[in-house]
Amino acid sequence: MSADQPLPILRARPSQIAERVLVVGEPARAQRAAETLLENPQEVGSYREYLTLTGTFNGMPITVCSHGVGAGGASVAFHELFQAGAKKVIRGGTCGAARADINDGDFIIATGAIRDEGASESLVPMSYPAVADYRVVNALLTASANHGRTNPPTGIVRSAATFYPGLLDRNLDLWLHANIVALEMELAILLVMAGVRGLQAGGIFVSDGNMVRDRERKENLDNTYDPHRQIVKQGTDTMLRVAVEALAML
Repeated sequence: MSADQPLPILRARPSQIAERVLVVGEPARAQRAAETLLENPQEVGSYREYLTLTGTFNGMPITVCSHGVGAGGASVAFHELFQAGAKKVIRGGTCGAARADINDGDFIIATGAIRDEGASESLVPMSYPAVADYRVVNALLTASANHGRTNPPTGIVRSAATFYPGLLDRNLDLWLHANIVALEMELAILLVMAGVRGLQAGGIFVSDGNMVRDRERKENLDNTYDPHRQIVKQGTDTMLRVAVEALAML
């Protein structure tokens, strides 16, 4: 592919994609991250749920790209970002905490992900692990500590295929006993797609709810979920800065 030929879905040109990329679910979050954290951010592509902007952070080129909700759509963005030359990718998102001691607004840094997202099984055998690159994890820990978030929860997250539950049991008890730290939807596919290419990827999340506490109160997602609270927004804004600073360390 020519460096000047727009990518089919992201619509950015490969020459406009930096080697270091922050990916987020929401286009508005991508816009906010680029405008508040990057110098001279420029929109380089927009189509469907995918908004891509590139600027610099302390002189280093960084791209921010939204990927929407769910692994299938997110894999489209990740594929084209890697095709364009991205080499170091951090997903910054929100999640449901899976430990009772994690509060709303807290950071969670993933060391790996359970591949229940419903897409990576079409790319590589399920025996292939979804593991965060150790250099990305270390950079996220360092950047978090620089913002006073020392020793944030780290561990395995579960990437799920759906957000709201259906008729089938989601086996929450099983995963809580397996000591997962959070539930989200897109990290596993990112880690697999980066891993098979020998590239660096990882994820940092902000808790916008606690599954353990909700279960103890016998509350369900339909009635309790509210990601728009100020404590979540403040945590997300800091998390995005941490992710960009970590990218600059890699």
